[in-house]
Amino acid sequence: MKLIKEMVIQNQYLNLPVKASAPKLKMSFIIEEKMIRWFEINLADGKPDFWTFSDVGKFKGRRLTIQIDDQDIPVSILEFITQSDTLKDGKNLYKEKYRPQFHFSSRRGWLNDPNGLVYYKGEYHLFYQHNPYGVKQELPPLDPMPHWGHAVSTNLVHWEELSDALEPDELGSIASGSAVVDWDNTAGFQTGDEKVIVAIYTNWTAPCTQSIAYSNDRGRTWTKYEKNPVLPNIVGRNRDPKVFWHKPSQKWVMALYLEKNDYGLFSSPDLKHWEQMSKIKFPGTHECPDIFELPVDGDSGNTKWIFWGGNGSYLLGTFDGHTFLPERDVLRLDWGSDGYAAQTWNDIPSEDGRRIQISCLRWGNMPNMPFNKQMTFPCELTLRTTQDGIRLFRTPVKELEKLRDISAGGHKEYMWWDVDLSPSENLFENGIYGDLFDIHVEFQIGDATEFGFIVRGIRVVYDFEKQELTCQDKCAHLAPIEGKIRLQLLVDRASIEIFGNDGRVAIPIGVIPEDNNKSLEVYCKGGRTHINALEVYELCSAWLPSTLGD
Repeated sequence: MKLIKEMVIQNQYLNLPVKASAPKLKMSFIIEEKMIRWFEINLADGKPDFWTFSDVGKFKGRRLTIQIDDQDIPVSILEFITQSDTLKDGKNLYKEKYRPQFHFSSRRGWLNDPNGLVYYKGEYHLFYQHNPYGVKQELPPLDPMPHWGHAVSTNLVHWEELSDALEPDELGSIASGSAVVDWDNTAGFQTGDEKVIVAIYTNWTAPCTQSIAYSNDRGRTWTKYEKNPVLPNIVGRNRDPKVFWHKPSQKWVMALYLEKNDYGLFSSPDLKHWEQMSKIKFPGTHECPDIFELPVDGDSGNTKWIFWGGNGSYLLGTFDGHTFLPERDVLRLDWGSDGYAAQTWNDIPSEDGRRIQISCLRWGNMPNMPFNKQMTFPCELTLRTTQDGIRLFRTPVKELEKLRDISAGGHKEYMWWDVDLSPSENLFENGIYGDLFDIHVEFQIGDATEFGFIVRGIRVVYDFEKQELTCQDKCAHLAPIEGKIRLQLLVDRASIEIFGNDGRVAIPIGVIPEDNNKSLEVYCKGGRTHINALEVYELCSAWLPSTLGD
């Protein structure tokens, strides 16, 4: 049995009602006998949990056939699908109870790995794994079939979500990957004045292969290469290609996860033809590689290469255009375990010079929301010399300060310098309340046993004896520097990100605080703690006023 509904597309969106308890249906969109989209959806027959949408604006004026295959369901279920130029039930968009206010989340649906991070003509492009038709958290093979969602920003803070860039096709789902600007048109895709952005991604099927797509209009529309895949299956579910231009050897380089703890490096002159150069064994991690070069202590004459793994571990070493050679054992920067699949932006201008990273906060538990999961806040990576050797550091990008915006009204900042805190004191006793904060503190090791914050009922604790920084069940070793500890906390509605000693350790945590508790406390135990400086900034929402909704 097939259920059919036909219509002429007159508006931007098809509104689709979703209910978690409804049976999962296989839905297809057909135009001129060609299937343009197919996906699974828990389509509501009546009052939905929420409304999602499919952006069909580019098909305006054409006749669409909506088809549901082989399901014993009432014909009336299709009556609930409507057209509009605004999102149905969109009046509350970005204002939902658990909506992150300065961490990126998708308007609707499930979000996962960041993909295709690239900068071009003033825009940071953020692509990401996306199921636009549901909030499913897990990703068994082909369920849900991921797309590439797409958002752009001019400042890494305010994001504009665009239509999904890449959708599943006959080669499989669109799994993780990367993107580059093909400045010299090595692939031959350029047709106008704009340089071509090329996306490189995994087709998630059996076996997994690597394909490319390209855009001649700054990432707004995409064409898949007609001779995909460009790299056949090597082994198992090889996936997650990270591609960059290696200037010294004048070729494209791809890092690709193979299987177990093995990664491969491949090269290409044109993004279409690839050959394997070498392998890397990366104990304790798998998936989502990244590879990049950074100066040590800002010295461009002294650089190291970093090979990054999906779980926040990394290798320091050298790369000669063919082989990456680790110089020591695996190191770790990210201790949160909620943060995963971090990637860095390609093609950031040399005058900026930063290596900027973002990851998925894969913890997903946003009850009764029309979206699930979020990204970490973008961070700058640097290499610095420590008493233990050269280490990678991560700190929130300076653009975060745009959200302090005291002039907007109602947003305050609180400052303390050179004060002693006793176990019976709370510097915030006059009351600091809210759900969006940027907190900085430097304190000295004294006779206290513990120092920390209580953020909406959630403890962030530094244990002086153990030299450990802990929140929830996440823990990282953090040694004092000249007898001092520095912390930064980013507090959002569904997360706390913690940075220790200027980013020597990072602990991103996805969490839903107590609904009725917006209090903030600072405390110590077992003795007094001297606070050199404490700054608390209330932050504005990053979401610009929206006209979406009906």
